[in-house]
Amino acid sequence: MSKLEQIEKSVAELSPEELKAFAAWFEALKADMWDRQIEADAKAGRLDKLAEQALADHRAGRTSPSESHG
Repeated sequence: MSKLEQIEKSVAELSPEELKAFAAWFEALKADMWDRQIEADAKAGRLDKLAEQALADHRAGRTSPSESHG
C-alpha cells in the first residue's frame, strides 16, 4: 500500500470531529504553502510583469474601484 493510500484509509476512518480538525489543519497547510510559493515567486521576480501590466491598466483607466464590503 502506498503512502497516499495509507493516508486516504486513515482519513476515511476518522470520526466526524477528527475529520473536521483534520480538514482545518489541511486548509491551513495549503494556505501556508500558497503563501510561501507567492513569496518565492515575488522574490524571484516572476510577478513583476503582472504588476507592471496591472499598473499600466490602472494608469490607462482600464480599472474600476472595488466595492468595500465592511
